[in-house]
Amino acid sequence: MRRIAIDTRPLRHPAYRRLFVGQGVAFVGFQVTAVAVPVQVYDISRSSFWVGILGLVGLVPLVLFGLWGGAVADAVDRRRLLLLSSAVLWGVTLVLLAQAVAGLRNLPLILALVAVQSAAFAVSSPTRNAIIPRLLSRDLVPAANTLNFTVTNVGTVAGPLLAGVVIARWGGFAAAYAIDAVLFTVALYAALRLPSLPPTAAADQPARPGLRSVVDGLRFIAGQPVLLMSFAVDIIAMVFAMPRALFPEVAETRFGGGEAVGWLFAAIAIGAVLGGLSSGWIGRVRRQGVALTVAIVGWGLAVALSGLAQALWLAVVLLAVAGAADLVSAVFRQTILQVYAPDEMRGRLQGVFIVVVAGGPRLGDLRAGATAAVAGATFSWVAGGIACAVVVVAAALLVPSFLRYDASKPAPATADRVR
Repeated sequence: MRRIAIDTRPLRHPAYRRLFVGQGVAFVGFQVTAVAVPVQVYDISRSSFWVGILGLVGLVPLVLFGLWGGAVADAVDRRRLLLLSSAVLWGVTLVLLAQAVAGLRNLPLILALVAVQSAAFAVSSPTRNAIIPRLLSRDLVPAANTLNFTVTNVGTVAGPLLAGVVIARWGGFAAAYAIDAVLFTVALYAALRLPSLPPTAAADQPARPGLRSVVDGLRFIAGQPVLLMSFAVDIIAMVFAMPRALFPEVAETRFGGGEAVGWLFAAIAIGAVLGGLSSGWIGRVRRQGVALTVAIVGWGLAVALSGLAQALWLAVVLLAVAGAADLVSAVFRQTILQVYAPDEMRGRLQGVFIVVVAGGPRLGDLRAGATAAVAGATFSWVAGGIACAVVVVAAALLVPSFLRYDASKPAPATADRVR
């Protein structure tokens, strides 16, 4: 069982443990809001197109602030930056709560708040990820990544299920946003208790947040085919096969509304949690490029089949299978990046990572919503999953070094990678 069960050794370190608990608790509330916002937008607009527009509204600040925020994380104390960006996230939740209590039903206001939330998230997430290798030894980084992805997926299960009940029975959108505001205080406390984490760049080469710093990070990625492909296959998976913008419409028209929307939003994460709890084997995989490709093909095919399901339980099961595959691919992508990156570049590379990881689903929301407006929700859902499986195989075959990548071989020397 030790070879199969999740590795919990990083939790022996107090600073990491507090960050882990804070992230886990806060993410439940974050996911409550992540369900409440699109459901509220659909309630106001009665259109999946506007739900898809949420993805576009969140994407632009995500790209800009993700790249810039990652550069800042390499130049300032990461603890302070995490505190500041987390405080902005908390403030957005409080304004969402206020507009729901006031019954404004103002679509432009909600879209503006989503943009600000996306910008703050784009700074806080790469900062938090860049902190982890400073708290733990290198051999514990894969286990820490698995724990992080698992606890966030626990939140992605609990949050949407809670949101479905709260929105349907316990007072609607205001109650959902209030839950998020209360739970997020735990993340603020965890960030406050972190040790000081100043930059580690050499004194003769101080890190400076700006365009040149961002370009250096992008140039580094462009020179590493394995890293570049790990980003590319994730974009393919999310843009083609992410069906969440369709959940409000399908929950109402196919599954009778009510709590069905919560189950749909939670289903992918249910599979990811189960995958994480049985992830002891992941650290023993060496051909990670092949494994990443197989995982994303599995994701696409499971999503396509779930779009055909006429029973809610079957859709949830198939989405859960997709979620387990997504967990595997996420751990490999994050681990490859953190192993290759020297500390003085981790913020920038994590900024690119969060742009891809969070930006891809937002583009997927836009694609799904726009396609559904033209060809219907079922076609958008199923065709996207099939296209994902086909395109990711074709892309991987174009880069043989990605399929040959062996995690047991050492990464290039740090000096060579930074130049």
